[in-house]
Amino acid sequence: MNQKTAFITGATSGIGKATAQLFAKNNIRLILCGRRSERLIQLKEELSKITDVTTLQFDVSKKDEVFNAIESLPKEFQKIDILINNAGNAHGLSTIQDGNLDDWDAMLDINVKGLLYVSKAILPQMVNRNNGFVVNIGSIAGKEVYPNGNVYCASKYAVNALNKGMRIDLNKHNIRVSAIHPGAVETEFSEVRFKGDTDKAKNVYKGFKALQAEDIADIIYFVVTRPYHVNIEDLVVYPTAQASATILNKE
Repeated sequence: MNQKTAFITGATSGIGKATAQLFAKNNIRLILCGRRSERLIQLKEELSKITDVTTLQFDVSKKDEVFNAIESLPKEFQKIDILINNAGNAHGLSTIQDGNLDDWDAMLDINVKGLLYVSKAILPQMVNRNNGFVVNIGSIAGKEVYPNGNVYCASKYAVNALNKGMRIDLNKHNIRVSAIHPGAVETEFSEVRFKGDTDKAKNVYKGFKALQAEDIADIIYFVVTRPYHVNIEDLVVYPTAQASATILNKE
């Protein structure tokens, strides 16, 4: 069996990092992408012991950076079998009338345009080969709007729609496309949302057992390793304690 190569955005923390670690253990070659060079170096050092790894430091929201980085890949990493569009963020939690324009720009630039830029740079080679797998990491925020989530939810609704659009457009090219929409996952997500306020971020996950990044990595690995005729196209994952975006069974 040919060794597969996976391209993972947002690989320096949370779901992206956990997915990279699990893929490495299962002999998948890795292209790890992120903005934080120190973390990329550390992760490459860790995972190079068990699989082939290269890294790309760029910001998915910067179009030129995306295309230049991907074009710079060493020859042995240029054939990408699996694309994990994981990079994303939430900035702020406020009503639409009190929203911060910079926060809005950051969410739309990273969650929507970033996903599009990376996909645009990689999809043509998959189309040429009539083979490939794209996994888009969405959110339950792309299925249900909640109070003060407005623009973040809009960005994840866009991911949901783009996932469906990709699947339709790429169907004739034999390319699998899937989206995974997690509920509450205990990562750096809330710390970013609350602008580094760690106490506020920790409170989000108090009183119940949240999903862990490794839980989502397990699901991603399961999805990408089904027989090729199987495409798990849309998957919503909650912790047991969560019934909806706003209903949590807390102690």
